[in-house]
Amino acid sequence: MQMAIEAGKRAAEKGEVPVGACIADANYELLAIASNLTITNSDPTAHAEVMALREAGARIGNYRLVGATVYSTIEPCVMCAGALVNARVARLVFGAHDERFGAVETHFGLCTSEILNHRIEIVPGILADECRELMKQFFQKMRKPARQ
Repeated sequence: MQMAIEAGKRAAEKGEVPVGACIADANYELLAIASNLTITNSDPTAHAEVMALREAGARIGNYRLVGATVYSTIEPCVMCAGALVNARVARLVFGAHDERFGAVETHFGLCTSEILNHRIEIVPGILADECRELMKQFFQKMRKPARQ
């Protein structure tokens, strides 16, 4: 999770919403680390989790990441939660819940829905305070008027 937080901090330095994600395989070897790049890439799908899934899939040559664990600083949104299910990851570890857009536990329960053909083990709240603070500081800074 610490690597995901560092990726989130790097995103904030670029003016991106500070979300970071990383993926480890079943042997806990790092497959990918990524951060939000929606603004940088002019791409609404360039969320940290999706970017990490793309990198990990390319690295192993398969979109299915069976046995993998995804670490994300924030509870994934609908798009990212759906991508995690489609990638067949085994486990999602996330920091802070997202009261507005969280689709894993806060809203929808996508990763554990019995309607879908794959369910993911969910481990919420890991380093939640640090992850929440990263977001809070970023948005406070964004709201402050520029000093003259």
